[in-house]
Amino acid sequence: MSRSTATRAGAIARARARVGAREGTISRATDARAGRKLARPTRRSIVVEAAASGKKISQNEFTQRAWDAIVAAPETAKQYNQQIVETEHLCDAVCSQKESFAMRIFAQAGVKDLKVVLTKTRDFIQAQPTVSGAPQQVLGRFLETLVDDARNISKDMSDEFVAIEHLVLALAKDERFGKGLMADLGVTYASLEGAVITLRRGENVTDQDAESKYEALKKYSRDLTEEARQGKLDPVIGRDDEIRRTIQILSRRSKNNPVLIGEPGVGKTAVAEGLAQRVVSGDVPTSLQDVQIMSLDMGLLIAGAKFRGEFEDRLKAVMKEVADSMGKIILFIDEIHTVVGAGGGGGGNGMDAGNLLKPMLGRGELRCIGATTLDEYRTYIEKDPALERRFQQVLVAQPSVEDTISILRGLRERYELHHGVSISDSALVDAATLSDRYIADRFLPDKAIDLVDEAAAKLKMEITSKPTVLDEIDREILKLQMEKISLSRPGAARDQRSIQSKLDKLDTDLKSLSVKQAELNSQWQGEQNKLKAIQTLKEEIDSVAISIQRAEREYDLNKAAELKYGTLMNLQRKLNEAEEVLEQATSSGEPTLLRDEVTETDIADVISKWTGIPVSKLQQGEREKLLDLPAELHKRVVGQDEAVRSVCEAIQRSRAGLSDPNRPIASFMFLGPTGVGKTELCKTLASFLFNTEEAMIRIDMSEYMEKHSVSRLIGAPPGYVGFEEGGQLTEAVRRRPYSVVLFDEMEKAHGDVFNVLLQILDDGRVTDSQGRLINFKNTILIMTSNIGSQYVLDSNESSKDTRRERVMEAVRGHFRPEFINRVDEWIVFDPLAKDQVTAIVEQQIMRVADRLKDRKIGLEVSTAAVTLLSDAGFDPAFGARPVKRAVQSLLETAIAQAILRGDVIDDQIAVVDVSADVPGKLAVTTKARVPEPTSR
Repeated sequence: MSRSTATRAGAIARARARVGAREGTISRATDARAGRKLARPTRRSIVVEAAASGKKISQNEFTQRAWDAIVAAPETAKQYNQQIVETEHLCDAVCSQKESFAMRIFAQAGVKDLKVVLTKTRDFIQAQPTVSGAPQQVLGRFLETLVDDARNISKDMSDEFVAIEHLVLALAKDERFGKGLMADLGVTYASLEGAVITLRRGENVTDQDAESKYEALKKYSRDLTEEARQGKLDPVIGRDDEIRRTIQILSRRSKNNPVLIGEPGVGKTAVAEGLAQRVVSGDVPTSLQDVQIMSLDMGLLIAGAKFRGEFEDRLKAVMKEVADSMGKIILFIDEIHTVVGAGGGGGGNGMDAGNLLKPMLGRGELRCIGATTLDEYRTYIEKDPALERRFQQVLVAQPSVEDTISILRGLRERYELHHGVSISDSALVDAATLSDRYIADRFLPDKAIDLVDEAAAKLKMEITSKPTVLDEIDREILKLQMEKISLSRPGAARDQRSIQSKLDKLDTDLKSLSVKQAELNSQWQGEQNKLKAIQTLKEEIDSVAISIQRAEREYDLNKAAELKYGTLMNLQRKLNEAEEVLEQATSSGEPTLLRDEVTETDIADVISKWTGIPVSKLQQGEREKLLDLPAELHKRVVGQDEAVRSVCEAIQRSRAGLSDPNRPIASFMFLGPTGVGKTELCKTLASFLFNTEEAMIRIDMSEYMEKHSVSRLIGAPPGYVGFEEGGQLTEAVRRRPYSVVLFDEMEKAHGDVFNVLLQILDDGRVTDSQGRLINFKNTILIMTSNIGSQYVLDSNESSKDTRRERVMEAVRGHFRPEFINRVDEWIVFDPLAKDQVTAIVEQQIMRVADRLKDRKIGLEVSTAAVTLLSDAGFDPAFGARPVKRAVQSLLETAIAQAILRGDVIDDQIAVVDVSADVPGKLAVTTKARVPEPTSR
C-alpha cells in the first residue's frame, strides 16, 4: 500500500470513530424531539480510534455508570502516558467510581480486601510501555473484545443496556489482564455471576440508571436489628406499653402501620430501637420473628436526585425491595412528615413520596413505622386524610421524673463507658429533677440525658487536661525564667551585688518549683494510668458481654459458658482490684489531682451554665452573703425596712429551695411617692444577684397605654407586622429566665395588660404569640406605682397603718380584685425623713469620690457641708431626686470649677466646706496627699 493510501485510510478510520462517538448525542437529541423520557444528559463525549476494526461504541447501548467508565478509561491511559487503551484501564475506571458497584460485586464474591483490586490493577498499568507526546488514545483489541463480550452477556441476561456488572463479568474472560486478576483475587466467573444475581435480586437492567437501584434499601437505610445484635443501641426502659401497642398494630392484616407521635425528645425513636432489640432477643410474636427493621434516611434518598423522576425511581426501588421480602422487612421512617411533598417537583400536582406510599400502605404490602412530632403531624399528615387513615397513632407521652430516673440508671453504664468516668446515683436523680424544674422549653428524658452527657464530658475534659495546680506552677516557672533572662543581660542594673542576690533567689525558687512540678507530673500520670486501666477493663467487659449474647442467640452454649465463667469473671476480678487500688488512693487522705465521678454538683453547674440560674448547693461564702443580704441592700436603699425585709426573705426562700416551684420566686407591688427608692431597690437586687444592674429587665408601662400596644409584651398575632420578632417581655425572659423583671408605673398601663399578667403571677408561665411556653418561675416580678402617694405624704395622718389603709383603698379603686389577690406583697414605701436624706447625701458624696479616684484626687467633705447639702436637697414630696440635684449643682460644680482654675491638681486632696463668703455655697481648698508607705 502506498503512503498516501495509508494516510487516507487512517483519516477515514478516525472519521468513523468520531461519528460513532457523536452518535450517542445525536440519538439523544432525536429521542428528545420524539418526547421520550431520557436519562441524565452526558457532559462529555469520547473520541477514540479503534486499533483494527474501527467499530463504533454508542452511548445508547450502556447505562450511565458503564458509559462513564468507558469515557474515563482513555483518561486513565493518558495519565500514565499510554496510547493503547486496554482492559486494565477500564478496570481501574470501573473500580474507582464513587460507590463503585464493581467493588460491591467483588465483596459479594468473597474478596476480603478490596484495596487489592486497585493495587494490582495499577501495578499492571505501570508495567506497560509508555509513549511521550502521544496525539490520541486508541482502543486496544482486548478492550474491543471485552466490550463485545459485555454486549453478549447483557443479551444472555435479557438486559436492555450494558451495565457495570456485564463489564465485570466480561473482564473475568479477558485473556490479557482479567483472568490473572481474578486468579489473584481468588474468584471465578461463576462466583462473580452468583454475586451479580444476589445483588440484583431478580431485577433486570431496563434503564440507564439501573445500578443505583440495586440494594437500594441497604444504600439508603440502616439496619436497626443488626445494630441491636452488635450492641450499638442504647437500652430502652419504660416504653413497654408503646412497644406492645406498636407490635399489636404491626400484626394487623391491613393498615398495619403505626405512627409514633410525641413531643421532641420524649423517646419516639427509642420505641423503634426497643422493638429492634426485642426482635433480636426473640421477645416478639411469631409474625415478627426474624424480621429486619430498616431505618430509612429520607435525606440520603433525596440527596443527589437532580433530574425529574430520579427520586421516585429510588423510592420505588426501596418499596419493591420491602414488598419482595414478604413481610420480613419493616420500614422505620423517622420524621415521616418529610415524605409529604418530597420529590413532588412543585406546582401541587407532582407525584410526591406520600402518594407513592399510599397504595402499598393500604394493602398491607409495606409495613412502616413512622415517627413525628404533634405539630408536624397536624401540619403535614392530617392535611392528607388519605395518608392519615393508613396509619394508626401511638402517642408517646413525656415520662415522669421517676421514669426518667429509671431511664438514666439504665443508660448510666453506656455513658460511663464512653466518657471513662463513673456517674453517681445522686447525679442521675438531680439531672431528672432539676431539668424538669428549670428547663421548661424541652422534654424529658432528652434534657436529663443531655445534662448527664455534658457533665460527664466536662469531667472527662478535666481528666485529660492538665490540672489547674500544675498549670499554675508551669506558668510561675516560665515567669521566673523570663525574669532571670532579663536580669542576666549586661547592663541590667548598676548594682551587680543586688542582681546576683536576686539571681540566687530565682535559682532557689526555680529549683523548688521544678521539684514540685516533677512530683505533680508523676502523680498526674499515675492517676491517669489508673483511670485508663479501669476504662480499658470496662470496655473489654462490655465487648465480652456482647459476645456472650451473640453466642447464646446462636445456641453456641460452649462458647457462651467459656466467656461467661472464664473470660468475664477474670476481667471482673481485675476490674474490682483496679477499683480497690483507686479507692484506697482516694480515701488515704492525700490530695488527688483527678476525680472520676460525676456528682450532683457537676449537674448543677451545667444547669447554671445553660440557664444562668444558680442551682448548685449553697457554699459557705454564699450562705453568709445571703444572711447579710439586708445589710447589703440597706447600703444603697436608705430606710424602707419593710420593703428590704420582704425582698430578702423571698430570695432566701428561693435559694434554700423552699419556694413554690410552680410560681415566680416572688411578686411585689411597690407603692409610694416618687424618689423614695422603689426603682433603686430593684437595681440593687439585680446587682446583688447578677453583679450588674444591666441584668434587670425593665418594662416602662407608660409605653402600654393603648389597647393595641399590649401585643408588644407577648408578640404580635399571626399576620401582623413583627410576628416573627416575638414579644419584648417574653423574649427577654426566654433568654434570661433568672432575672428581676420591673414593671415601672403600673397605673399608666391599659387594663388589658393585667390580663396577661394574671397567668404569669399565678402559674409562672405565659404563651407567646408563636405558641411557645415562656417560664417565669425563676423570676422576681416587681411592679411600681404612685397610686395613693398623696396619702403617704399627708402629715395629718396619725399613724403608718392608717396611711397604708388609705393607700390600699386607692389601690382597690384602680386595680381589679383578681390582680390584687395574685400579688404576693403590697409594700408601701415611707417618705424620706431628714436623717435619711443625710445618709443619701453621704452615698452621693462617695460616688463623687469614686469618680475623682480616676484622677488621683482625694475628697474630704465637712459635716457643715453635708448639712448644707441635706437642707438643700430635702423635699418630702420628691424624695431623693432633689438630693442628687443638690449634690450635682453645689458639690460637683464647685469641685469642677476648682479643677479648671488649677486650684486642685492630681495627687491632692480636695477639702470641701461651707463658703464663708457666699451663703449657701461650698468652697474648695486643697491639701497634700500623705504618701503611702512602701515596703523595701
